[in-house]
Amino acid sequence: MSFGQASKLTFKAVGFYTGKNDRAHISFVHEANRWFSKIAIENNFSYDSTNNWSNLNDTFLSQYQVVIFLDTRPEGPEQRSAFERYMENGGAWMGFHFAGFSLTPSDFPQNWDWYHNQFIGAGQYKGNTWRPTSAILRIEDSTYAIAKHLPVTFKSSPNEWYSWEKDLRKNSDIKILLSIDPTSFPLGTGPKQHEIWHSGYYPVVWTNKKYKMIYFNMGHNDIDYEHHTDKELSFQFDNDIQNQLVKNAIMWLGLMN
Repeated sequence: MSFGQASKLTFKAVGFYTGKNDRAHISFVHEANRWFSKIAIENNFSYDSTNNWSNLNDTFLSQYQVVIFLDTRPEGPEQRSAFERYMENGGAWMGFHFAGFSLTPSDFPQNWDWYHNQFIGAGQYKGNTWRPTSAILRIEDSTYAIAKHLPVTFKSSPNEWYSWEKDLRKNSDIKILLSIDPTSFPLGTGPKQHEIWHSGYYPVVWTNKKYKMIYFNMGHNDIDYEHHTDKELSFQFDNDIQNQLVKNAIMWLGLMN
């Protein structure tokens, strides 16, 4: 389904998703599709979504200025090659949470060096907080367009926060835009002690200066797993300040020359 008014469209965006397995990620995918559809109409761009990853090809991608990975990543060699060409040729990308995940061994091994090591730059997943909790996020560079109308620090929606194999501060191609403010600690409630963070530096949003891209370490809603109800306990887009951040980001990507 396509949203937006054709006579006024400034750009076209498409969200790719898998929407299987983890209930928290499925919840986020549905929520994100609703939210992007709404802001597309309000801001004169179009938003489509698809769970058919075979659409990740040159012909399909040529219709869009922004590609969004809502949960996973492409697995097929042809799909990956098409995405690399799209980005190398000036396309724009936004990724959320699990779209950056890789871990060997797992169902999502680190078997795509360009994407995880060069493009996103974080390498493999290293660890996470649990359960999903809000954090105080700090904007690291207020001159970037994504910081427009945002306070320097703000409280996020509840999320499962990832840590990574590589220190992004040491990568000259990566510009960290938001990180977890130390006032957030301790972050997470456990019960496993290693899933409660007490200190450290954790990037949350960043861009690779060689590409039109932005990655958000957000996209995991809280679900009532303990009582086996699978009830949604939190939502990403119930947060006006965080919403402004994501809106700023997609407009930045879509209108970037």
